[in-house]
Amino acid sequence: MRYLKVLYVFWRASVEAEMEYRLNFVVSILSSVGHTVGGLFILSLFYRDGRGFGGWDWNDALVILGIFTLIEGLSQSLLNPNLNRIVEHVQDGTLDFVLLKPIDSQFWLSLRYLSLWGIPSMLAGISLIAYGLSRRSIQPADVLLGAVVLLAGLLILYSLWFMLGTLSIWFVKIYNITYVLKALVEGGRFPLTAYPPLYRLIMTYVVPVAFLTTVPAETFLGRGSTFYSLLGVGLAFLFLMLSRAFWRFALRYYTSASS
Repeated sequence: MRYLKVLYVFWRASVEAEMEYRLNFVVSILSSVGHTVGGLFILSLFYRDGRGFGGWDWNDALVILGIFTLIEGLSQSLLNPNLNRIVEHVQDGTLDFVLLKPIDSQFWLSLRYLSLWGIPSMLAGISLIAYGLSRRSIQPADVLLGAVVLLAGLLILYSLWFMLGTLSIWFVKIYNITYVLKALVEGGRFPLTAYPPLYRLIMTYVVPVAFLTTVPAETFLGRGSTFYSLLGVGLAFLFLMLSRAFWRFALRYYTSASS
């Protein structure tokens, strides 16, 4: 409960600060609309003349695109504002102040800031998912299980992002490394069947992009594999524990800004 109260204070302060520039929210809405329309246009190119991805019709592909758009919005609201600042904290020496606070440092670094500008993308993603699912006979249990698998995918993404940010304790200026992760995540915009077998293997077992979009979409649509659903949840738990252990290990090598 103490952490929930702290989180409320964090996010309330962030919202108050963000609302000082309300025009940015309008710009964010326009940007989100343009980005969504662009995504739909690109996707439509693959479905001209009856073509498409094996086993995925237009409505199914909309679910994948919706999940991808939702993840982009969540990244813009939570991951970008927080995890990208880990490098700045190390470089500027302000990580010292974070470590001295009477609160878990990973919690502070992961959830201190909330940006409103990702909300339009989240709403657009949810709308695409809802529309795609409405064209199918979907069971409520599949939707619930799909939400769990999607949450697992988000935890995998967070853990990878956090561990990359933690590398700044050894390699101070690594701003560009997160762009590599973002570029890999971009591959989740389309179903896994759109890629050659080698890429599918890499996107499933090396960099688990498939668990961000394709596996949750299959679960939502009621044709997901129980094995992959359980594997996604297991990987989320594993990566979360790895990020925790890696952060504690890295702090042993952090010598603070004054030493």
